[in-house]
Amino acid sequence: MALLKRKEKVEEQAGEKAVKKTEKKAEKKVIKPTQRSYDVILAPVVTEKALKNAGGQQVFFKVALNATKGQIKTAVQALFGAKVESVNTITTKGKSKSFGRRMGRRSDSKKAVVTLAKGQQIDLTKGIK
Repeated sequence: MALLKRKEKVEEQAGEKAVKKTEKKAEKKVIKPTQRSYDVILAPVVTEKALKNAGGQQVFFKVALNATKGQIKTAVQALFGAKVESVNTITTKGKSKSFGRRMGRRSDSKKAVVTLAKGQQIDLTKGIK
C-alpha cells in the first residue's frame, strides 16, 4: 500500500516537472542589448526597393563589415525584440572614383537582409531600445 502511494507521488512530481519545463520553454527569451549590438547594426536601409521587398517580413540594415550572420541575428533580437528566422548578407566593394585630379576609392559596405518569423514586425520609425 505504501509502495503504491510512493509510486503515485513520484509520478505526480515527474508530471509537475514536465509542466514546468514546458512553461519555461514557452516563455519569451529576452536578449539584453550590449555595446556590440549597437556596433553591429549601423542604420536601417530605407529605400524604395527595400520597402517593396519587405512585405512586413524582411528588414534591411547597413551593418559593420566584420559582423557575422549570428551577430546580426542576436543584435536585431536584442535591439528590436523580434524573432529572426534568417539573415542574408551583401558585401559591396567600394568603387574607384576620381576626385578632381586625384584617384580615390569609396569605402566598402555591407547590408543585411533580416527575415523575421511569422507574426513578427519591426517598426523602424519607433527607434531602438
